[in-house]
Amino acid sequence: MTRLIMFILMFLLIGAFWIVNNNNIHLSQGESRMELGQLYYNWLGNIFSNVKDVTGYVVKMEWLPNNSSLTAE
Repeated sequence: MTRLIMFILMFLLIGAFWIVNNNNIHLSQGESRMELGQLYYNWLGNIFSNVKDVTGYVVKMEWLPNNSSLTAE
């Protein structure tokens, strides 16, 4: 369980560093920290939206073979 928590924290931290690096954000300025907060919040929202879409797709898939494919052999 602790490895999962560490993985999630590292993922979130690397995401923050990625946002800072790609957007040339200087954290010494207050306005830049606000920009980082907004970008980070949007990034997390996109992650949750994508996970929701993938989960919905996986749930709708037919995972069990149908009877006609078993009797055709």
